[in-house]
Amino acid sequence: MIEIKNIAKTFGDRQVLAGIDGSFQPGETSLVIGGSGTGKSVLLKCMIGLVTPDEGEVLYDGRNFLTADENTRKAIRREMGVLFQGSALFDSKNVFDNVRFPLDMLTQMSEDEKADRAHASLQRVGLENAEQRMPSEISGGMKKRVGIARAIVMNPKYLFCDEPNSGLDPLTSIKIDQLIKEITDEYKITTVVITHDMNSMMEIGEKIMFLFEGHKLWEGNSDTLAHSDVKELNEFIYANKLLRELERK
Repeated sequence: MIEIKNIAKTFGDRQVLAGIDGSFQPGETSLVIGGSGTGKSVLLKCMIGLVTPDEGEVLYDGRNFLTADENTRKAIRREMGVLFQGSALFDSKNVFDNVRFPLDMLTQMSEDEKADRAHASLQRVGLENAEQRMPSEISGGMKKRVGIARAIVMNPKYLFCDEPNSGLDPLTSIKIDQLIKEITDEYKITTVVITHDMNSMMEIGEKIMFLFEGHKLWEGNSDTLAHSDVKELNEFIYANKLLRELERK
């Protein structure tokens, strides 16, 4: 389980996060939603250690990541898998080497063990026949799947996905959502997804946190999302639906 308590962050004179609390459970796909500039990506960066909050706690199964000693922080990092918004693949490495990279950097596994683990991760996302291809030779959806394979190759307890559907067509977005949900259920991972995609909210939003101007204004799930009495959330949902309709035309 991941718990965040009173997370606050200010850049200059702009408060980006204002006392955010929440918890994320194993085997559950949790979404953090909101418009651009609402603080959701900064919250994720605070959770994985790329940004240090001004206040608050980030607890991984009771371990405070922010105040832990370096050995504990390294241990927690090894339990994380991260899918970055742009997939963040190495252009000079083929698909297989991209997926194996965390094993090379963070483990003492033998070459055979690393190869077996990378093969298994790529097979899990349906890319076992693309191992020798370069990132420039595959589609955006395939790049996302490579990113997911790399994120799970360490058998993480915690999976973070930053806008996994960014730049994808609606059908491919659905497939990526389904894959994230399946992996979360299958491995009982604690998954946190940063998104503004309406389909994701309705299809995989077992728990949803809505941020607006750095504040958490609402929390619920996909079943209660459409029945909110929070004006800012309803406006966000309407704008998202309108954008989807325009994209279909």
